Amino acid sequence: MSRRRRLGVIGSFVWDEIHGRDPARAPVEEWGGITYALAAADAALDDGWEIVPLVKVGADLAPQARDYLRSLSRIAPDATPIIVPQANNRVVLRYTSAERRTEQLRGGVPGWSWLGLKPLLADLDALYVNLISGFELDLETAWMMRQHFAGPIYGDLHSLLLAVQPDGLRTPRTLPDAPAWLRCFDLLQVNEDEMRLLAPDPLALAATAMHQGVRCLTVTLGARGIVYVAAPGFDEAPLARATDPWRTAELAPLRTALLMPAAHDVKTGDPTGCGDVWGATYYSRLLVGDKFLNAIDAASAAAARNVEHRGATGLATFLRGGLHPA
Repeated sequence: MSRRRRLGVIGSFVWDEIHGRDPARAPVEEWGGITYALAAADAALDDGWEIVPLVKVGADLAPQARDYLRSLSRIAPDATPIIVPQANNRVVLRYTSAERRTEQLRGGVPGWSWLGLKPLLADLDALYVNLISGFELDLETAWMMRQHFAGPIYGDLHSLLLAVQPDGLRTPRTLPDAPAWLRCFDLLQVNEDEMRLLAPDPLALAATAMHQGVRCLTVTLGARGIVYVAAPGFDEAPLARATDPWRTAELAPLRTALLMPAAHDVKTGDPTGCGDVWGATYYSRLLVGDKFLNAIDAASAAAARNVEHRGATGLATFLRGGLHPA
């Protein structure tokens, strides 16, 4: 029998305390962070793939993290979180509107060094990197990963564009060495706020990203859909790496479009994790062979369905169309 292909997932388990998501209810606590992406990949991949979480978890929440991973059906049998003595990351989320919130971070799970990460990449076929805390990788480690890993690498910059104030409040920041960071990924995802910290508009960001070797940039716009910019040839070979990154944008015109989510019934509910569900579903569907626009459509449908579910526990079952108590 041929072995299953293996998707490595880099990110952070986060325990969320959520205020204001439903003003009529008391604050709730539940898993957040990379758990949304893990659930989405679990639902979107097929039987030819398994998931290898490359995650560190604080000892205070290690049993709960193991239980969460055991609830997923496509986690590799040999996969296990690395337990560290530091307190696990916890975030207080306070919603001010359906798509706006503040975040306050506690905990201190350390990031990866290249010496620690390198041996874990050896038998992987693809990588999904979601910088949930922003500290999972430093630039040197990310670049070494790019240099030594031959498969496709998906990057969601996420909290890389958030500073941490003394009280733990996350605040927007510009990204030092932004082009060098962009060079570390084949496919790149940012939201609208993150884009504005990197460039004035999607095309300006795309020009820099494509010059650095990114083959497709997606900018998520919440209920207004997504903007994508794809390099020449991306539709035919979405998982190929740019052979000459610094000349890619000169070979042929780029393709771009705004795709609206009108085909999906986006209900009011819980927006937490929608961007993570979107990106993990989109990448997973590309990995199993979907065409580019079909993968985007599947991702938009999954993100819309995520709104109807509370938290990440049981989310994979819910995204598959099953029932789970929210």
